[in-house]
Amino acid sequence: MEILIVGAGQMGSGIAQIAAQHGHTVLLNDRDGTFIERGISAIRKNLDRAVEKSRMTEMERNDALGLIRGTPELSNLQADIAIEAATEHVETKLDLFATLDAVMPPHAILASNTSSISITTLAAATSRPQRVIGMHFMNPVPAMPLVEVIRGLETSQETFAAVRGLAEQLDKTPVEVRDFPGFIANRVLLPMINEAIYALYEGVASAEAIDTVMKLGMNHPMGPLTLADFIGLDTCLAIMQVLHDGFGDSKYRPCPLLVQYVAAGRLGRKSGRGFYEYA
Repeated sequence: MEILIVGAGQMGSGIAQIAAQHGHTVLLNDRDGTFIERGISAIRKNLDRAVEKSRMTEMERNDALGLIRGTPELSNLQADIAIEAATEHVETKLDLFATLDAVMPPHAILASNTSSISITTLAAATSRPQRVIGMHFMNPVPAMPLVEVIRGLETSQETFAAVRGLAEQLDKTPVEVRDFPGFIANRVLLPMINEAIYALYEGVASAEAIDTVMKLGMNHPMGPLTLADFIGLDTCLAIMQVLHDGFGDSKYRPCPLLVQYVAAGRLGRKSGRGFYEYA
């Protein structure tokens, strides 16, 4: 199967890596060739690390890398499925889905890795809503086994079955989810993170104390503020805004501290500073 990945960032490059590792030809697209180079470099580093840890052979690494080709253009594509992994911004995704609908062959499935945006809304930008679906991988993609598979209003059973089968072939566990804001993962996770930010904002405890309580008291592998920095505070804010707008419920109101940090450019690990500082 030939798979087009649109977006060569952390999520897109992770999806491209596992697809290539499982024998699929991958076209990795981004608007800037520099982003594609960074994505492929990240994949190469991950595969090199897997070889060093004896999780794969050098031949397997080389075979996987040989299946990935960067392409800055979206034209004359013959892929069987496109997986969009662009920034979590609805207008950006709508433009991409309209473009993909125009350039992809009629049989191709258009999937989105969105973590919160309506699949039905994205499908309405195309002439093939029955072939549009959500395929929400978890971060980091190579390590996390879950994929939320989200049906839009018009998604066909054939499309759902094909994407579920692809997820299983990639050694992921697909879970069917209905098209509601935030789906399941982020409808549960992000309000918890947002409440942790409120606790910091209100001076209940330090960031370190909040994270320690959740790690040692609730057995979470990392605290919610550390996790927010890992996800990206801009992404956290975007998801909270989707939840707040979608449900109209004040319990989803983004914490003012989160809004302020994003406005200041404190986005977490990717900017070097969020709730913590990073080298």
